[in-house]
Amino acid sequence: MLLAAVVIDLAWPEANTLPLLAAVSVTAAPMFSLAWTVTSGVAACVAGALLAVREGHIALSARSDLVGLTTIGVLTVVAALLNRMFARERAQLRTSRQVAEAVQRAVLPVLPDRVRGLAVATRYRAAQEDALIGGDLYAVHDTPYGIRTVIGDVRGKGMQAVTMVNTLLGSFHAAALQLPDLPDVVRGVEVQLQDVKSRQADAPYEDFVTAVVVEISPDHSVLRMANRGHPAPLMVHEGKVTVLEPEEPSLPLGLGDLAGPDVPVDQFELPPGATLVMFTDGITEARDQYGTFFDPVPPLTGPLPPNPGAVLDAMLSALSRHTKELEDDAAAIAITRVPVSSVGRGPSATPQVGGS
Repeated sequence: MLLAAVVIDLAWPEANTLPLLAAVSVTAAPMFSLAWTVTSGVAACVAGALLAVREGHIALSARSDLVGLTTIGVLTVVAALLNRMFARERAQLRTSRQVAEAVQRAVLPVLPDRVRGLAVATRYRAAQEDALIGGDLYAVHDTPYGIRTVIGDVRGKGMQAVTMVNTLLGSFHAAALQLPDLPDVVRGVEVQLQDVKSRQADAPYEDFVTAVVVEISPDHSVLRMANRGHPAPLMVHEGKVTVLEPEEPSLPLGLGDLAGPDVPVDQFELPPGATLVMFTDGITEARDQYGTFFDPVPPLTGPLPPNPGAVLDAMLSALSRHTKELEDDAAAIAITRVPVSSVGRGPSATPQVGGS
């Protein structure tokens, strides 16, 4: 901007370049340091004085020149004050971001790669680049009754969604460790969510969480699943993908007061080498340029190693090719029953549905 003012003044002496010179320091204030902001203002004053001298006002006595240089000086002082304000706001933003990152790590901590012989992998992609906290959640707990895991998606965004996420994960942790029956775990989480909703002032009856609660038996051969209005998980095994649809649909968590106390639970076999893949609707509702929803089954069909990280990477790579921008946060978790090398692998076992 300073260079443009000088070039214009040299090329067209009759042109008024005062607005450009006056704006130099103000433009620098939000982008550069205090020293650079003041330096730019001083440089603008010097340039204005030299241009005035060139035009014949040796003593700088012309009233217009004095007013112009004074204006540049005053705006330089204003720019310096603005620079300090911007610097404080940036520092506060960095602090807030660090706090948000700490909360995110506390709410969704990094899960171990192995949980009692099962391989575990997770992935999380935010729809907005700067969004650190969202409504997607997952957890895995090693309990006396087997490996219990949950993945869910809270309706809504912001701190209200974070409150629901924190409540669900806390109640799931306590119920999963203490209650022997999977339906009781789901009911325990439901009670806590209902209590939170009753204490919320803003539209408490509109909040709910779609979720899948899974229990893998201690010998890893069977998994039991309670699907509460969530996208159906997938079973990936020996190049085949099986959609684990619930036999009976259920309302999401937080809407249990609209349904009875029964918690439908489906049972599936988990053969060695099979990978259970669970995800939120940010993946299945991702659209391409033609409005077509993403289907996670094709990229998971075919030869894939019995590794949960490789399975999730294959799915998310296909998702990236399908859509350029996510409209919603996307979370995914995969759990693989690692085959034991010392035990010969039997024939392929396709998961069978059995209501319980």
